[in-house]
Amino acid sequence: MSPQRGAPDNDGELISPHSFVELMSLQRLEDTFVSHPDSTEPEKIERFRSLAIPYNPGQGTRSFGGHVYAQSAYAASKTVGQGLVIHDMTGTFILGGRLDTPYVYTVRHIRDGFMYSTRAVDARQAGRICFSCICSFKRDEKQRLFQHQPTSAQTRFDSILSAKRPEDQSPSPSVDAEWWIEAVRQGNISEHEFPGLDVRKTDMKDYNRAEDVKQHPERYRQLTQYRLKGSPDEDPAATLVQIREREENGEYDNLYACAHMYSSDKNSLLLIPRALGIKNWTEMASLMLTVIVHQHGEALRMVDWESIGDSDIDGVSELPMKWFVQEGWTPRTTENRGTHESHIWSPDGTLLATSLQDSMLRLRKLGAANL
Repeated sequence: MSPQRGAPDNDGELISPHSFVELMSLQRLEDTFVSHPDSTEPEKIERFRSLAIPYNPGQGTRSFGGHVYAQSAYAASKTVGQGLVIHDMTGTFILGGRLDTPYVYTVRHIRDGFMYSTRAVDARQAGRICFSCICSFKRDEKQRLFQHQPTSAQTRFDSILSAKRPEDQSPSPSVDAEWWIEAVRQGNISEHEFPGLDVRKTDMKDYNRAEDVKQHPERYRQLTQYRLKGSPDEDPAATLVQIREREENGEYDNLYACAHMYSSDKNSLLLIPRALGIKNWTEMASLMLTVIVHQHGEALRMVDWESIGDSDIDGVSELPMKWFVQEGWTPRTTENRGTHESHIWSPDGTLLATSLQDSMLRLRKLGAANL
C-alpha cells in the first residue's frame, strides 16, 4: 500500500478483525527524515498505522499487550529484504494501550547486514510512546551442523494432550482467573471471541494438584494449543495453490513468527498467581517481553498441507491449520514482580521459540507516599 500523505496519524476508522492477517494489517504512512550532525545523509524512518481494533481482555478499557508486541514486529518486517525473518525481539511496555486510537509505528534501521538486520520500533498512540522494542532478523543459513533441545511437551505430557483433541478443549478464557471463569459460567459475563488465533486451554488440573507441584510453584505448568484463523494471505482472492506456493517461498514467515509472538502473551501473566495459589491481587501488568525464534522454515509455518492431498487441494474451501503447543511456567517471583517463561512447540515436537516475560504483580496498592 502506498504511503498516505498529509493525513493526521490518528485519522481513520479501525476495523473489527477476525483473521490474523486482518488483525495485523497496516497502512504505510509517509516516511520522515532526521538529520544528524555527524552524518552527511539524513536517517530515514519508516512509519505505519494500525487498521484493526486490538483485543481487550476482560472487556476492559486497555488493549491486549500481545497486539502491540506482535504488530511492532510485523511493522519492522515490512522494512527488511526478502528472506530475512524475525529471530528475536525484546520489548518494553510503557503505557497501557488504548482501544479507540490507532497505533503509529516508527521503524528505525539500526543495521542492514546480509545475514542479520536490526530494527528499533516505537509504538505511539496520540503521539505518546506506549511500547518500544528492538527486533532482529536473520536469513536461514541452511546449516544444521549441531543442535539440541529438551524433551518435547508432546512427549512429557502425552497422556494429557492425547486425551482430548485440541478443538475439544475449552477456549482459553479472556481472563484466566477463577472469578472470571465462574462469572462466565453463571452467565453474568459473556466472552468475546479472541481474534486472529484459535487458542485452547489444556486441562492441567490433575497435574497441578499434585503435592509436589504445590510445594514447588516453578513446577506448575499450563499448556495451551493454538492455530491460525483465516488465510495468511492479504489477498482474499488468492487460491490455495497460490497460497501454498507463497508459503513454500517463505512469504508468510514473518506473519507466522508474529502469530507465535501474539499467542505467547495470551493469559501468560495470569499463570503466576495460579501457580502461587494467590486468588486476589490489585495490579498486574507486563513490563518486558522477549521472544526468541529458534528455527525458521517449516517449523514455524501454520497451514497443515499434509492433511490435504495434492489431488484434493482444489476442492478444499477452508485452510486446515496446524496446532502448536505453548508450555508455560513461572521460574521466579519476588519484589512485587513475577517472571513468566514458556516454550512453544511445533506439532512434531520441535522447540520453535522461547519467551521470557517480566511483570508487575501487586497484592495491595502502594500508598501515595511510596509512588
